[in-house]
Amino acid sequence: MTARAANERPICVDLFAGVGGLALGFEQAGFDVVAAVEYDPIHAAVHQLNFPESAVICSDIRRVTGTALREAAGIGRRTVDTVIGGPPCQGFSLIGHRVIDDPRNELVFHFLRLVDELRPRTFMFENVAGMATGQHHRLLDELITGFQAIGYKVRLPYRILNTTRYGVPQDRRRLILLGARKDTLLPEYPAEVTVSRGKRDPMHGMLPMDLKLPFGPTVNDALRDLPDIERFPELVDGDVLEYALNGGSDYALRLRGALRDPGDLSYPRRHSPTRITGCQRANHTAESRRRFRATEPGTTEPTSRFFRLPPRGVCNTLRAGSGSERGAFTSPRPIHPTYARCISVREAARLHSYPDWFRFHRTIWHGFRQIGNSVPPLLARVIAKSIITALGAHPRKPRCTVELGDEGLAALTMTEAARHFHVDRRVIPTRKRVNAGVR
Repeated sequence: MTARAANERPICVDLFAGVGGLALGFEQAGFDVVAAVEYDPIHAAVHQLNFPESAVICSDIRRVTGTALREAAGIGRRTVDTVIGGPPCQGFSLIGHRVIDDPRNELVFHFLRLVDELRPRTFMFENVAGMATGQHHRLLDELITGFQAIGYKVRLPYRILNTTRYGVPQDRRRLILLGARKDTLLPEYPAEVTVSRGKRDPMHGMLPMDLKLPFGPTVNDALRDLPDIERFPELVDGDVLEYALNGGSDYALRLRGALRDPGDLSYPRRHSPTRITGCQRANHTAESRRRFRATEPGTTEPTSRFFRLPPRGVCNTLRAGSGSERGAFTSPRPIHPTYARCISVREAARLHSYPDWFRFHRTIWHGFRQIGNSVPPLLARVIAKSIITALGAHPRKPRCTVELGDEGLAALTMTEAARHFHVDRRVIPTRKRVNAGVR
């Protein structure tokens, strides 16, 4: 195996990229994500805002070729170090009906096809845990056989990882499958991070002695430094708050950029520490607020079925709801542990391990969909570091600061976003929202 230069950053291609949770985690581990494919124009636009140095391709993956990806990324014949991605997961979801012949399951094999065309040294495939259940297990077995047939070793058994074990204050399980070419060391699945109660963890700070879980951080660690958005009338229509944050846990300080994160090798983004995005207020009824207020933390409100977050515990799985082609159902959002309201997009981002500089679409609906559809960056980071080890790479933290893209990309309508990428507006069916529960 050829040794790499100490400062060389391996390169990565992200398929089914969404807003970029996987991409950010891999960048934090030391990869340069040179290209990202996302078919939803609104998600692709926000991805472009956050990763202005990457080639963002807004297209149906079925129409994308390895050659086109290389041309867009400008990498010529350079070896791709890893291909990552998770095809749309609703066809495998444990919620509702699991349909083996769901047409979206076809996209799994386009991931396989592009691995074959790009011939990366490694790959990482992720999906919901439901892909390993019932009839879907046959699809997973077929995918594994397909990787082996094109000359890739696969690390078996695959693993289902819970994000609470990797520094994310959210109970979220993801199926992870790692593979490598026969000439490359096969990556290991990351070991779980556990911290004894009352001990100081260098990543997350002091854990409370009465924490029920042997690891951290908690909901309180993620949220307690953020102000109550309902004190600010400008957030009725807008989502940007000018406010100087104070205090907070080590977890929050790192996401704010106020405390050095030694494991983060991403490109620094230029960001004002007093500018907080994703703060738009929801329009709850007085009756909803009464029910939210009466709900004990750690329990579910009976009417809406919204879960109220426990300050010393972790968040339930943040879900995206369904896209407009599936009825545009709004997924239930958790109730804040202190206030009688649902959490904001920024609060959800904190619970998902996104740094505060990361921008989401300015609307609550699209912002929550972008978070709920994404892999928490901290989980992606620990997986990526295992791949970095297998590659024998030793990347360094870049010194140059990246300017975020045009802020207007976070406010585009579907028609505007489709026009931006020169694609048909009808690629995503017209949204007809159906609320789940109450507002």
